[in-house]
Amino acid sequence: MFTWLIDERDCLSDCCLQVCQLFSTCVAFSLVADMGIGRGALGNWTLSIWCFCFAVTLIILMLQIWKLMSDFPSKHSGTFACYAALLCLSASIIYSIAYVQFLPYEPYRDRAIAATAFSCIAFLLYAVEVGVIWRVFWFNDVTCYVLTMPGLLKVLETFTACVIFAFISNTSLYHDQPALRWCVAVYTICFLQAAVVLVLNLGDCEYRLPIPFPIFQLGLTLLSVLLYFDEKVGGQPQRSSDVNCSIMGDPNYYVCPWDQRLAVTVLTAINLLLYVADLVFWSCRVSVGTEDPPRVTSAPDSSQVSPQPCSGPPGDAT
Repeated sequence: MFTWLIDERDCLSDCCLQVCQLFSTCVAFSLVADMGIGRGALGNWTLSIWCFCFAVTLIILMLQIWKLMSDFPSKHSGTFACYAALLCLSASIIYSIAYVQFLPYEPYRDRAIAATAFSCIAFLLYAVEVGVIWRVFWFNDVTCYVLTMPGLLKVLETFTACVIFAFISNTSLYHDQPALRWCVAVYTICFLQAAVVLVLNLGDCEYRLPIPFPIFQLGLTLLSVLLYFDEKVGGQPQRSSDVNCSIMGDPNYYVCPWDQRLAVTVLTAINLLLYVADLVFWSCRVSVGTEDPPRVTSAPDSSQVSPQPCSGPPGDAT
């Protein structure tokens, strides 16, 4: 009975959080979409983030209400909450830096500032949901991959790669430069490797590999580190030497290529540090032993949480 009450209270708190998330992302999306002026590539990217978070949150809420997710909160909802929190945070920062400050008209700027504020609120709500899900898993003594050290590193690696993809959406940055095209290939390869690891864990397929899973992750991470070390972003050494930055007419429609390259360089360094930390973790794991202890990856049902009766010795059967 006590466990059932806890589950009902957690379900109610999750529903309240998700309704607030829907409201925040919907308001942020509506304020920006209804402006009637151009947004540029980064503006469209932030708009798609709010739309994506709203749509997936709505689907999860409907599944929870209809009781189609019997183990809710599950590892899938926890994974989405982590990504949604990071995406809303990045959208708030990028939209305010690359777009809001350049708006010339007061009504448009007020709406953009309001959209950024609601995006920050959505980030806080998703972060709270991550904490709530972690508490539920911890209370039931269940391990969720994305809430462990290697899982968080994989989430951060794929998230950073997604932000890099947003900045290199302008193909003119690397179209005529073979070295930069190689960098784009590296970002894609490393992103796919990290995504494969996440999919294997979410699908409970990590133990079906022909080699131990820690060795598999160590090999992929080592390859990613080597590829990132071999990158050369290139570009002009100073912003003033980039002609495209000095002749910009409408900064709210266009982000200087030098600024884009600088952002990609910083994000590349951050992702390299994440891959190095991931490599150190799995190197220590493999050096200790390659066997991965069995773990439960999803929250148990109430029937699994309640103690099961133990049968007595065979001789005691009546």
